[in-house]
Amino acid sequence: MEMFNQAIDMNDVTISEEDGIRYLHFGTQWIQGAMRIMRPHDLVLTYTQQMMAWLLFQEVSKDDGIAILGLGAGSLLRFCMKHTQSDLHTVEINPRVTAMCQAFFRLPQNQRSVIYHEDAESWVQDPTHFDRYRVLMVDLYDAAAQGPVCSSLAFYQGCYRCLDEQGLMTVNLFGAHESYDVNINHISQAFHGNILILPEIDEGNIVVLAFKGDDLSRTTTAMLMDQAEYIQKKYKLPARRWAKGILAEQPKT
Repeated sequence: MEMFNQAIDMNDVTISEEDGIRYLHFGTQWIQGAMRIMRPHDLVLTYTQQMMAWLLFQEVSKDDGIAILGLGAGSLLRFCMKHTQSDLHTVEINPRVTAMCQAFFRLPQNQRSVIYHEDAESWVQDPTHFDRYRVLMVDLYDAAAQGPVCSSLAFYQGCYRCLDEQGLMTVNLFGAHESYDVNINHISQAFHGNILILPEIDEGNIVVLAFKGDDLSRTTTAMLMDQAEYIQKKYKLPARRWAKGILAEQPKT
């Protein structure tokens, strides 16, 4: 882990800066999120880019809700605010994280964006959220930043219920952590085996896609590569690499 040349403390939430990038930490050296100061809507970290891999299978309209579990530095929220017209609901248990993002990470303040200061485990079990979201992005880590803080079968079953009929979920996991197999098994059970796994990146993150609808079964290789080409041109994201990685990885999993 690199050391950074500046640090600002807000209780257990800290930030640092290096080479034009601002980083969020939860009181440790581990990076919980990042923002390029001159281009705040960019997705700086590779795994946050991969969290948008659901775009390979569908794009959302203004009537399709998006939920984000774990605010981090607000990267996914900023990107979706810029590139979609959807309502955006974010769940973040720590109000100090939200305050830090408002102060230093250009957190979008718009009527389309709502932040719930709740435990994600409880939030996904609330019937008022069932069948409500087309996309759910799950990135739930504590200060240790080793394994997700929510990983039970009941949690992922709650995620499944929060999605609408064609909904899909992306989850950030760590391949080398002991929680990885547990999470994969629980996601697969909750989503009836309809999952895809992206290749592990250098930092150890592995992003999993899980499908409630039929996008996975009806997507051909040609459709996947065509959509990747479109997404790469429109959003400047490495979607061709995602698609090739999905096709290469699935026979192994």
